[in-house]
Amino acid sequence: MSTPVARHTPDTPPPSGPSGLPRRVRIGYGAGSVATGAFGTVPGLMLLPYLTDEIGLAAWLAGVVVFAPKAWDVLLNPVAGRISDRSSDPRGPRRPWLLRAGVALAVTFALVFAAPAMPVALETAWVLVMFLACASAYAFFQVPFVSMPAEMTPSYDERTRLMTWRVAILALTILVAGASAPLIRDEVGGRDGYRLMGVVMALVILAGALAAYRGTRSAPVGAVQPGAGSLRDQLRIVSAARDFRLLLTTFVVQALAVGCVLAGVDYLAEDVLDSPGAVTVLFACFVAPALLLTPVWAAVGQRVGKKAGYVVSSLLLAAGSAVAVLAGSAPAGVLFAAVAVSGVGYAGCQVFPLAMMPDAAALDARRTGSNRVGVYTGVWTAGETFGLALGPAVFALVLQLGDYRSGSGAAQPDSALTAIVMGFSLLPAALVLLSLWWLARYSLDASEVDPA
Repeated sequence: MSTPVARHTPDTPPPSGPSGLPRRVRIGYGAGSVATGAFGTVPGLMLLPYLTDEIGLAAWLAGVVVFAPKAWDVLLNPVAGRISDRSSDPRGPRRPWLLRAGVALAVTFALVFAAPAMPVALETAWVLVMFLACASAYAFFQVPFVSMPAEMTPSYDERTRLMTWRVAILALTILVAGASAPLIRDEVGGRDGYRLMGVVMALVILAGALAAYRGTRSAPVGAVQPGAGSLRDQLRIVSAARDFRLLLTTFVVQALAVGCVLAGVDYLAEDVLDSPGAVTVLFACFVAPALLLTPVWAAVGQRVGKKAGYVVSSLLLAAGSAVAVLAGSAPAGVLFAAVAVSGVGYAGCQVFPLAMMPDAAALDARRTGSNRVGVYTGVWTAGETFGLALGPAVFALVLQLGDYRSGSGAAQPDSALTAIVMGFSLLPAALVLLSLWWLARYSLDASEVDPA
C-alpha cells in the first residue's frame, strides 16, 4: 500500500514541520477563492434579474436557463475529478488546470452578458450556450482546486488552517464582487451596464486563477497511485463512504439555501425595500462578519471539533434568515442585523465542511493506497454546484407562484412582494434546519483522520 508523501521544488524550502504549510502557500491557495467566489456569487445575484428584467423572460423560464448549465456540471464534475486524478505534469497534477481552466472561465464569463442586439429567443440561446461553456470551464478549475488540500497536508488541523485562508479570501471576494457588480450595472445602466459588469468580473476571475497558479508553485503534492477501476466503479466506492455522503448532503441542502438568498438580494432591494443601493448594504452585512470571524470559527473547530462548530454556525445561519422575514415591515436596521447574524453563521458553514471534506478523501487514500481525491472532489463540487444552481431556480419558481411581473420597472402585486420575502428568509431557514438531520449522524473526528 502506498501512502502520501510530501515533495517540494528544489528552489524552495520544504514546509515547516511534517504537516505545517508555509503562510505563502496558504495565501496562494486561498487566492483561488477570488475566482470561485466571483463566479459563485455574481451569476447567482445578477443573472436571474438580467433574464427577467432586461431580456423580459418569464420567471420560470429564466430559472430554467440559470439552472440547466449547472445541472450539466453535476455530470461533468466527477469526470473532471477523474481526469485530474490521472493527470501528470512536472508542475503538479492539479496546478496546470488552474491556469488552463481559469483563463477559459474568465473569457466565457464575460461573454455571458455580452449578447449583441437580437430577438429574445436568440438572446436567450446566447446566454444559455455561453453559461454552459462557462460552467464547463468552472468544473475543470474548481475540482482540481478543491482537491489540492487533501494532497498538500495529511493534518486534520492544518486543513482547517488552510480553509481559514481560503474562506477569508472567499468572503472578501463575495463582498467586493457582490457589492460592486450591481453598482457597475446601475452606474452605466441597461445592457451596457451588464456588459461592463461582465468584463470587470471576468478580470477579477482571471486575477484569482493566475494568483492561485503562481502561489501554489511550491506547495507539497501527495504522491499516491490513481484509483483503479472505471469512473463508475470509483463513484460507487465514493457513494458508499457513509460520512462523506452525510456531509455532502448537508452541504448541498445548505448550498440550496444560500442560492435562494443570493437570488433574492436584488429583488428584495429593488421591489421590497425600494432601494437599489440596499444591495450593497445587504452584502456588506452578510459578508463583513465572515471577514472578521473566519479565524474565530477555525479556533472554535480546534477547540470543540469541526462537527460541533458546523452545527452552531448552521443554527446562526438559520436564525438570521428566519428573522429576515420582517423585511418590509420592520425598520431596515432589523433586517440588516438579521442578515449580519446570517453572515456570522455563513462563515462557519464554509470553514467547517470545506475542512471536513478533504478528511474523508485523504482517509480513503491512506486506507486503500489509491488516490480518489479528484473523484471525491468532483462529486463534492457537483453537489455544491447543483445546490447553488437549484437555489435561483427554486426562487424563480417562488416568484412565479407569487405572480411576479417580468420587465424593467414593472409594478409588482403584493403577492410577488410576499414571495420575494419568503424566498429570501423562511425558505432558506427551513432548508438549513433540515440539513442538520444529516449532519447529526456524521462521525469522523481527529482521532480517526490524523495518521498515527
